[in-house]
Amino acid sequence: MELRCGMRTTKCQLLVTSLCVMLLGLSIATLSTVTHYELRFTLISNVSLDNNAYKVIHHTAFYFGICLSMTLILAALLSSAAMVRESQCLTAMGFFCFALAFCGLIPAACWRYTHSTEVEDSMMDVYDFVYEEVRRNTSSFRRHELTAIHEAFLCCGKHSPFGDTTSVENNTCPPDQVHGEGQDCLQEIQDFLKKHMDFVFLLLGITIGFTVYGMFLTSFLWFSIHFSSNLYRKGKYILRER
Repeated sequence: MELRCGMRTTKCQLLVTSLCVMLLGLSIATLSTVTHYELRFTLISNVSLDNNAYKVIHHTAFYFGICLSMTLILAALLSSAAMVRESQCLTAMGFFCFALAFCGLIPAACWRYTHSTEVEDSMMDVYDFVYEEVRRNTSSFRRHELTAIHEAFLCCGKHSPFGDTTSVENNTCPPDQVHGEGQDCLQEIQDFLKKHMDFVFLLLGITIGFTVYGMFLTSFLWFSIHFSSNLYRKGKYILRER
């Protein structure tokens, strides 16, 4: 009786956890898609050179986010099905999906912690390169790219140690961004990415917590089903004819 009560409680907790994990999976998929196709990220990715790390990070983050979201959604669906059918096989598969997601989340969180400025540095390197190319008047195409960056980030130029940059800013900044009053682009890029990455790190932390809790609940449910099945068999007696 106590085992059945404990299993019922575990089922309720697993149902709530599965719903939360599914919402987290959908949130990660949405965030990955928005990050991949959002104008500012896409613009920097298209402008960056092959030797710049941002393009690799940009594509890797998208595919990782999609795979992670699919794993989380699958774990939530399998856990819900295991809860309804009381299936050890489905419970084990749900635990495996939670564990797989956990194994992906931990390296992602560690990478974010150990490479906290790599994304910011790579994006600012792209802007520096385009800006200096325009300052040297080596490419009209770069001037168009710099104008697009200024319009996307709503910023205007940067504080350059190489001298006056008024001509560059007058030719590439939006009309409402007057020289001396517009936001410095390097600072704007850094602030924008800091807010974005802080939100990503917070979402990863919440997902890790629910993933660990999901592993705990699915393992407890598996053992509950196992022992409940054994107790049910022990209560049966078969009479054989002589």
